[in-house]
Amino acid sequence: MPIRVAHIGTGNVGRLALTGLLTNPAYELTHVWVSSQAKVGKDAGELAGLDVSTGITATNDLDALIAAKPDCAVYCAMGDTRGPDAIADVVRLLAAGINVVGSAPVVLQFPWKLMPGKYIAGIEEAAKAGNASLFITGVDPGFANDLIPFALAGTCQSIEQVKCMEIADYATYDGATVMFDVMGFGKPLDDLPILFQPGVLSIAWGTSIRQLAAGLAIEIDDITESFEQEPAPEAFDIAAGHVPKGSVAALKFEIRGMVEGRPVIVIEHVTRLREDLRPDWAQPAQPGGSYRVEIVGEPSYAVDICPSSRKGDHNHAAIVAAAGRIVNSIPAVVAAPAGIRTTLDMPLVTGKGLYAGSR
Repeated sequence: MPIRVAHIGTGNVGRLALTGLLTNPAYELTHVWVSSQAKVGKDAGELAGLDVSTGITATNDLDALIAAKPDCAVYCAMGDTRGPDAIADVVRLLAAGINVVGSAPVVLQFPWKLMPGKYIAGIEEAAKAGNASLFITGVDPGFANDLIPFALAGTCQSIEQVKCMEIADYATYDGATVMFDVMGFGKPLDDLPILFQPGVLSIAWGTSIRQLAAGLAIEIDDITESFEQEPAPEAFDIAAGHVPKGSVAALKFEIRGMVEGRPVIVIEHVTRLREDLRPDWAQPAQPGGSYRVEIVGEPSYAVDICPSSRKGDHNHAAIVAAAGRIVNSIPAVVAAPAGIRTTLDMPLVTGKGLYAGSR
């Protein structure tokens, strides 16, 4: 029998996750929840960008979704700007006996030593009460800085440093809230966005740092963060909107897990809106963007991951990958013991049943 799944959020990741649900016979869609009133009443097929009519129309009534008692909910609602609300949603779903896999809230990817213990305990209690499990994942934070480095590290005799990088041009990323409000593109350099408020980087990617540390049995003394911004040499437009001259057009940030004063686990992002900006910063392994995992040890590794897609560029491909990681994890999440699950205790998700032949 197919797994009954409800879907929450139809933004960049959510729309593609919904496509994955509708095109995979392993799943039966029960509900689609949306935050935008303009999307209420639209068919799930239309929201997924598919030329099909499913008979399932979007709602903004979370109670109705919960009442249908799906086996699992795919949670892709915005979490960056509404963290407490996203956590509250997840707790409601878990307490109702609905397993949850999704892209947010990111802090629940690996909350230990980042969230106060009483809040983690509350989530765990809700999960146990409903006998439900929770798995937050994606690409970055996600498999590019947990699953892949763990696989490489598993071949080493010794490890001195693990570094995970995203190097990408975001000009085609069509998400105004993330681009302008969260990351601060198109804003004055002295107008700090959400991402660069003190401690936010260490929370957002601290999950990846702490999870890598736990998996490698490394005791982190501290997590530090830094960032740089580069102004636009002239005004130009991107998919998300307008970038005035002198506003932020490129940025680089780094989060470091420190051991005895040395950066042992490092997450770095280099994000440009034009490829000619800051040529001295790290360059991608393919035009547009790539991910990189570097391990210093015996042996050492430098591995570039270059996502591509028949339906879009590197940004589209990365979002498809995040959605795929979420949707393909559903059977394992449904089968998992109750509570917060992580890459460290989830079985390997292999892409079983996805073979589609040549096209």
